[in-house]
Amino acid sequence: MYPIDFFWRAATRWPTRTAIDAPEGTVSYAELAAHVRALAAGLHAIDPSPQSRVGICAHNSVAHIAALLAVLASGKVWVPLNPKSTQPELRRLVDATEPSILVLDADCAGLLAGAPGQRLWTGSAPAGEDNVAALLARHAGAPQPVIDLPGDATQAIKFTGGTTGAPKGVMQPYRAWMANIANQIHCWGFDQDTRYVVAAPVTHGTSTYLLPILAQGGCHVLLDGSGAEAVRQAFRTRGGTVAFMPPTLVYMLMALPGASRADFPRLRRLIYGGAPMPPEKIREVRAFFGPVLATTYGQTEAPQILTVLQPEDFADERNWASVGRTAWFSDVAIMAPDGRLLPSGEVGEVVARGDLLMTGYWRLPEKTAETLVDGWLHTGDRGLIDERGMLYLKDRLKDMVITGGFNVYPIEVENALGQHPAVHECAVFGVPDDKWGEAVQAAVQLRPERQASEAELTAFVRERLGPVATPKRIHFHTSLPRSPVGKVLKNAVRDLALAAG
Repeated sequence: MYPIDFFWRAATRWPTRTAIDAPEGTVSYAELAAHVRALAAGLHAIDPSPQSRVGICAHNSVAHIAALLAVLASGKVWVPLNPKSTQPELRRLVDATEPSILVLDADCAGLLAGAPGQRLWTGSAPAGEDNVAALLARHAGAPQPVIDLPGDATQAIKFTGGTTGAPKGVMQPYRAWMANIANQIHCWGFDQDTRYVVAAPVTHGTSTYLLPILAQGGCHVLLDGSGAEAVRQAFRTRGGTVAFMPPTLVYMLMALPGASRADFPRLRRLIYGGAPMPPEKIREVRAFFGPVLATTYGQTEAPQILTVLQPEDFADERNWASVGRTAWFSDVAIMAPDGRLLPSGEVGEVVARGDLLMTGYWRLPEKTAETLVDGWLHTGDRGLIDERGMLYLKDRLKDMVITGGFNVYPIEVENALGQHPAVHECAVFGVPDDKWGEAVQAAVQLRPERQASEAELTAFVRERLGPVATPKRIHFHTSLPRSPVGKVLKNAVRDLALAAG
């Protein structure tokens, strides 16, 4: 069995159910399956080589989802290309993976100008080039394709975010996608009544929810527009029941004019990821939305769901700093620098093994050997597992600040700063310092209409964490720099702090 088989079985079982609810209309399971079969046949006609790469640079749309499913169905390798990235970055990813086919929206043409690969346009095509509609017409009625590849064959090459170094192409195998699908269905209880609001890009975390929801006969709701207001409308008027999004978007929904829980009448699961949510923010979010908040922990190297913290887990405030318990098909442990597995309560590196893991980094055997050691994935995160099996992350190993011989974990300082009523969001980092080796500094974005001075915030942290962890300087930002998916870019705020002197 392969990941795409979950969709084929659902299409057979629920042909008339709505698979995608888009602003331009709905698409049934039978219609989507016919599109996927035809597109898969078209991709095979363009390049019959198994495991050849297909890059997709497109915004969230029916055409994007159908093209992605067709890549999975044809035995090819999906390479997601974020249309919000820059031209040099996308070209670097294309040159690294050498896709033979590029599926793209018209407004992405400039981003991939001159890049190799046959173009397949989601909309109208330039003269002499092909588009999705033409491929559908030429291969209408194509049979369901047959895949014959091992479980460790590559399903996708997804690049790490690159916020703390050069991105690496993570080879996600079929078995990892199978494990993710089973975990998502088990953890969230997806069923025929699930209506997933596609609030995050398909090129990122949303992709891990596509097949689990389709497998159960659920529906994906595409936004009519963009931004927080479009998300609110999808919940308010189109029956959204679940969404995955970064914490920043959650906060934006709460800050919309006139926003209330009544805007989200059928919301059952609000899953956040990509960045931590400080305890005080968790309190605010739960007060606004009710007991629907949930989160997962994973990496591109172990997609999405190594651990899970479900809504009922948030009832116990001890769990608010946790990322939950280990999900199915994985082992998660804490390892000392000498390779020993540590007992509960001791801090070390978070390591994982099992079906969810990548097979390695694309054409980077040395990096692969550094990260996958004796079957264990070294995540680069520091943390501990308590006696109940809850994983608590301390910070990235390389983000830890050593100041005056003491270890300071930025996430603990961020959690303290986040308790101040004027602080909307913050990032803590270390900068070189002649006296201390490294000095703790912070970048802060205040809430609208709220004020706080540097002295007030440093005193606030000192009272809670003591002098060592207190930032030596606080830099105020109108808006913290973010990645295309909303994560605060620590390298960027650190560079701005260094430039400020």
